[in-house]
Amino acid sequence: MKKKVFEVIIEKDENGVFFASVPELPGCCRQGDSIRELKENIKEAIEAYLEAITEKEKPVSKFVEMQKIEGMVQ
Repeated sequence: MKKKVFEVIIEKDENGVFFASVPELPGCCRQGDSIRELKENIKEAIEAYLEAITEKEKPVSKFVEMQKIEGMVQ
């Protein structure tokens, strides 16, 4: 079995719940009440995602970078 590192976006909502998504794996996301719980949950989600797809469906896109972009809010 081969290891791969995935970039994960972590956010925190107004209720204090953490949310993670994996840009390279569309639809792969999880939440948790703490960062520790979130990391465990998203790791399980990544493993399940990869087990569920066939070799033909494996992601071909590569995460390049993440940037903060400023925008106007009303």
